[in-house]
Amino acid sequence: MTAIRGWTALPLGKRPGGRWAVAARWIVCDTPGGRRLVENGEVVIEGDRILHAGRPFAGDLSARFDMGEALVTPGFVDLDALSDLDTTVLGMDNQPSWQKGRVWPSDYAAHPREMYTPEELAFQKRFAFAQLLLNGITSALPIASLFYRAWGETVAEFEAAAQAAGETGLRVWLGPAYRSGGIVLDDHARMQPVFDEARGLAGLREAAAFAERIDGTHAGLVSGLFAPDRVETCTEALLRETFARARDLDLPVRLHMAQGQMELDTMRRLHGVTAPEWLDRMGLLSSRLIAPHATVATPEDLARYAANGVTVAHCPLVSARHGAVLRSFSVLRTRGVRIGMGTDTAPPDMVLNMALGLMANRIACARGDAGSAAEFLDAATLGGAEALGRADIGRLCPGAKADLAVFDMADSRIVPRIDPVQTLVYGATGRVTRATIVDGRVAMRGGEVAGIDLAAARPRAQAQFDRLVAQYPDRTWGHPPVETIFPPSYSPGETP
Repeated sequence: MTAIRGWTALPLGKRPGGRWAVAARWIVCDTPGGRRLVENGEVVIEGDRILHAGRPFAGDLSARFDMGEALVTPGFVDLDALSDLDTTVLGMDNQPSWQKGRVWPSDYAAHPREMYTPEELAFQKRFAFAQLLLNGITSALPIASLFYRAWGETVAEFEAAAQAAGETGLRVWLGPAYRSGGIVLDDHARMQPVFDEARGLAGLREAAAFAERIDGTHAGLVSGLFAPDRVETCTEALLRETFARARDLDLPVRLHMAQGQMELDTMRRLHGVTAPEWLDRMGLLSSRLIAPHATVATPEDLARYAANGVTVAHCPLVSARHGAVLRSFSVLRTRGVRIGMGTDTAPPDMVLNMALGLMANRIACARGDAGSAAEFLDAATLGGAEALGRADIGRLCPGAKADLAVFDMADSRIVPRIDPVQTLVYGATGRVTRATIVDGRVAMRGGEVAGIDLAAARPRAQAQFDRLVAQYPDRTWGHPPVETIFPPSYSPGETP
């Protein structure tokens, strides 16, 4: 057996081969008696599976990689993982959103267009997948905005996404987003819902064929997903057909609902009820449904979620950036609502996401004992796995998939250390992620990601984003210049 020091020795993009171990100061292990923190332990991997997790292994090994002062956890399961160049960041200091290109004016809605080329759409997914791996995320349900699209997502770009997942080594659930309609602004800047149900059903048929064809490909890294767009853009026929097809193929459905005031107002205008009540009346709430973000869910809506096994994808960072908060993580747990975590923004920093979630939860609960670092880590791993019906991810135990993340606990910026899990969540960010292993393959090591040259990709991503921003006047009510839509923090000018 060869003993090797540190993550820099891990073979990027490959499985080391044979039976090998990742050793570290701390390992978060899952046992029949519950989750445990093992000091000076190791995870033994053979092929794509974990053979052992816990105390030092007594059997033969081909290699042992000693991570030193590090914490090894199950890889994060991101139920709402950004797969484009994040446009939500444009709205953090620029409100209201309807004046900032996030609701189309009627003249643009009559002739919408794709604002990215097919090559750009493919690139942004590969780039986004790399960002997820840099932050210890091993399983992801990608999400992208439809505001800059002609209508919905295409099968072609998701074929490219599947290829990118296979080459970078990210475990994904993929399905192009589709919709029956949207909200547009009339000439007086009033929001009006518009629908084209036939177009939505055609998108669903294409998405279903893709999901059935892609499920289980790329050595099992790629699974199918139904991803209808936000609930207010869907008709009853579209959602009924979505859930029927999802049942037939036994695939999850991710539907954004109970997430904002515009949705709530639109649902009450169209149907006279909240989105969860609307789906409940149709008999569509079920354990296969993953519902971000629940920030405007009523107590009655939460009771519906709990009774039907719906999982809330909790995305505290992106919600807080826009002034919203889940009320609250602890309340949902008490009510029996299943909770997983999602990032839904850039950077997809799940560590920071958990920290913000903890703080927001304590403020919302108005008591100091609301929630813990361990509860949020469980939601970001076990909660996501349960939502997907997968007992073999989100945990480190014999027989589970070899999906794990390594965090540097020797970083001088996170001293003094408390407990390593608490220190990670309260005192660090995803930037201390040093290695991400998916399916027994080293997908990320020391800031490098398999399948992509990040040094070359970063300037390309910025240039692509800048070209998108330059097109915002076309789809903004009144068509003001970019400088008016997104003014700089400080006026440009020379110093005296």
